[in-house]
Amino acid sequence: MLRLTELKLPLDHPPEALRAAILQRLAIKDDDLLGVSIFKRSVDARKKQAMLLIYTLDIEVKNEAALLKKLRNDRRVMPTPDTAYRFVGRASGPLASQPIVVGFGPCGIFAALVLAQMGFKPIVLERGKAVRERTKDTWGLWRKHTLNPESNVQFGEGGAGTFSDGKLYSQIKDPKHYGRKVLTEFVKAGAPEEILYVSKPHIGTFRLVGMVETMRHEIEELGGEIRFEQRVTDMLIEEGHVRGVVLANGETLRGDHVILALGHSARDTFEMLHARGVFMEAKPFSIGFRIEHPQSLIDSARLGPNAGNALLGAADYKLVHHAKNGRSVYSFCMCPGGTVVAAASEPNRVVTNGMSQYSRNERNANAGIVVGITPEDYPGGPLAGIELQRELESRAFELGGGNYDAPGQLVGDFLAGRPSSQLGSVEPSYQPGVRLTDLASALPDYAIEAIREALPAFDQQIKGFAMHDAVLTGVETRTSSPLRITRGSDYQSLNVKGLYPAGEGAGYAGGILSAGVDGIRVAEAVALSLLGQAAPEASGEPQDPHACGCAA
Repeated sequence: MLRLTELKLPLDHPPEALRAAILQRLAIKDDDLLGVSIFKRSVDARKKQAMLLIYTLDIEVKNEAALLKKLRNDRRVMPTPDTAYRFVGRASGPLASQPIVVGFGPCGIFAALVLAQMGFKPIVLERGKAVRERTKDTWGLWRKHTLNPESNVQFGEGGAGTFSDGKLYSQIKDPKHYGRKVLTEFVKAGAPEEILYVSKPHIGTFRLVGMVETMRHEIEELGGEIRFEQRVTDMLIEEGHVRGVVLANGETLRGDHVILALGHSARDTFEMLHARGVFMEAKPFSIGFRIEHPQSLIDSARLGPNAGNALLGAADYKLVHHAKNGRSVYSFCMCPGGTVVAAASEPNRVVTNGMSQYSRNERNANAGIVVGITPEDYPGGPLAGIELQRELESRAFELGGGNYDAPGQLVGDFLAGRPSSQLGSVEPSYQPGVRLTDLASALPDYAIEAIREALPAFDQQIKGFAMHDAVLTGVETRTSSPLRITRGSDYQSLNVKGLYPAGEGAGYAGGILSAGVDGIRVAEAVALSLLGQAAPEASGEPQDPHACGCAA
């Protein structure tokens, strides 16, 4: 197979034009082209009047060696790289103890899946409920103002990414093509095949629910065990080595290999690990609001005359502004044609995030507009960021009226420094509801100042972004974990052997795809340890703070 890159065609090209372009590029006859598959398709939108599709293709031709020799100076033609996934080993028999995976979000799912596929029969402990029961509890907050602290947007089968736009792209380095393994497993579980080749794949909440169940069944069929409503309350550590976990029901589960795939909101577990002396450190994260515009405004600004094109779908954006006070303000987890969702996991606190279905056909576009902060802004140790999050979320609960409604404000009023009293043309999508107020006290002064400067700057890039009637909803605090459970080159905790911090909660991922990739990496390290082999050195890649599954 040969890989052909940078093949450009008009957005509205007919299907037969692709084959013709390949023949022309390679200067071969039709009979010489035996097969074509799309590896990647992206959009060049720099010229709105003449958008292009850019293809990377894997092709089968006659006399491949001769053609490669003929085109040896063409950097756009090369042998197709091998992206197939290969397991690092296989269990040869019964184990003295099964590996334990704590958490069943994207990282935990892929850690458990890969371990199960290698025959290691993991035990998965998930504090929340199975995905369909969890969905009912989540709707209980959105429709009835009733929060279940153990079953919500943050906790339960599938993790926070289940209630998201389902974005499946990332900026992490992936030399071993683990991301391809993640996407392939998703397709096998029911995702649309297009996620394998479109440049910004997404799935959406409804499809994710069924996929998560399918992947759970495969783990179980391979001998793995998934236990729901099993919250870990303590860690057994003996002479610097993990020996098991203690559950809320009092049960002790012994195990010498524990993967921590907690997600970024397991605050009580972070506190327990800190009390047990597990090394962790504060890390940067971001805080801000959700902003909503008519999706039609974003489509028009981004796509021009191509707005509404079915191939392009609802338009997205990515914006960054460096404010005069030294703060960076950026758009986070942009959800085209989506809704703002209630994402609280603790009583009497309000948290917002974003979600889209696969169709992305809701009336509003939404995104986080967030300000980067560092441990210098919340001194006090590894848990200080959590305390800041709680403080802001409690304040948002008060501003929203104390019933899980979110505080909101029109952009025009926010920029003018006055409270909002009535909505304009943009109807906010957050449920249970939005209470209009003044958001100036919802965040630290430096964040308010930076966002007020950034919104008009963003308007220069997307006309109408600072429109008076656009709605800000607060607060967005769960952009990423506020701490890192630091690990060494063997993927194990720096001071507790057998403990494998992983995924977004540990500070090593920033969305569904990168979390899944990290789950694979850590599963391989555990498998090699069980087989008595040294794990390959960790890449040390930190989380990607600008990539996400939205509520991931």
